Amino acid sequence: MNKNIKLAVAGAVLALSATAANAGIVIPAGDWTVDINGNVNAFYIHNNSSDSSTIDGGLANKKATTSAGSNASSINTGLLPSWLGVTGKTRQNDLDVEFTISLQPGASSKNSLAGGGGNENRQAYVSFGDKSWGTILLGKNLGQFGRDAILNDMTLLGVGSQGAVGAQGGTTTTLGRIGTGFMYADFQGQINYTTPNMSGFEATVGIVQPIASNNLGTGGTVSGNQKSPAYEGVVRYSFAANDVTGKLWAEAKGQKAYGAIVNDDAWVAGIGANVKAAGFDLTGYYYNGEGAGTTAFLMDGFSTTGKRRDSDGGYVQALYSLPTKTKVGVSWGESNLDLASGETNGTLVKSNEMLTIGAYHPLTKHLNLVAEYSRVESENQAGATNKSDIFDAGAILFF
Repeated sequence: MNKNIKLAVAGAVLALSATAANAGIVIPAGDWTVDINGNVNAFYIHNNSSDSSTIDGGLANKKATTSAGSNASSINTGLLPSWLGVTGKTRQNDLDVEFTISLQPGASSKNSLAGGGGNENRQAYVSFGDKSWGTILLGKNLGQFGRDAILNDMTLLGVGSQGAVGAQGGTTTTLGRIGTGFMYADFQGQINYTTPNMSGFEATVGIVQPIASNNLGTGGTVSGNQKSPAYEGVVRYSFAANDVTGKLWAEAKGQKAYGAIVNDDAWVAGIGANVKAAGFDLTGYYYNGEGAGTTAFLMDGFSTTGKRRDSDGGYVQALYSLPTKTKVGVSWGESNLDLASGETNGTLVKSNEMLTIGAYHPLTKHLNLVAEYSRVESENQAGATNKSDIFDAGAILFF
């Protein structure tokens, strides 16, 4: 499997299953080597919601006001969308050249004759470089800020929080731990440079497509046209000592936000670590920002008067491999958002928190069975809460 699909798709399997496949369907084609790869997954999801508070940006599902009441069910893809990727690689003029194009079909339909959930195209990029000086990538791919946090999230193989997609299906994916411990890395247009690996150290820096600041609390865009790109970068260090392996990373992202009421900088920084030893797989992560918002970059980052809101969050996670190769894990995380100076907005989200307990079993080399329980709690600035208990079970096949 090519490097970027391996990170974005099979990264979760490599973390959770020792028998995961490391390559897709490889086809020699003249000067090129073509790799067809991806996954198919589906889950039964049952949600029980106990409250009906108004929380703008809350990820716990509200209790339905109709006869459905507190319970809802769906059959849907999980956090990781079903995926079909095509990658071509070649070596020309002392350069390693690569392209990737992928598509992600939805697996759920909530209305008759709806034709299924939405379809996405998350990747379309070209990269070139050499191990002596590094790699340049241009196009649409998974972002750098939040990448390691989501790729180490155990719910990447499952469902986690349904969040904004609700319990009724009709969307492409669930949210996993996005918004309850880290911000979404997102698939976005970018131009970046990655250094060669230097004794375990590697860095990536680049410019990213700028985006508008979207406020769920006021239902609109706070900043619109962007004059300059966003910037992001990450430094990673991988190590191995006897039977202990791991990775440390530090990351940052920033963008100037412009609009009728906003003319300010938004930034966020994060640190994380993953360590594996004696069957245990441990992850810890923390982020802090100003104007960056919560759940996704620039979501609810500014007040309606253009002032920045502070935010932070993080998660801790422990997985253990049983003799059956089943991995069992527990993960807890929280994302917090503060009101801006002088702001009063009682329905705006204050925190989204989630506890997940999961089991992930490699039935075959390519097929994994998954079962999870997640407790999601959301609180608004006035202290009102919503709570959701989410049970899911299903399977994910990688090729």
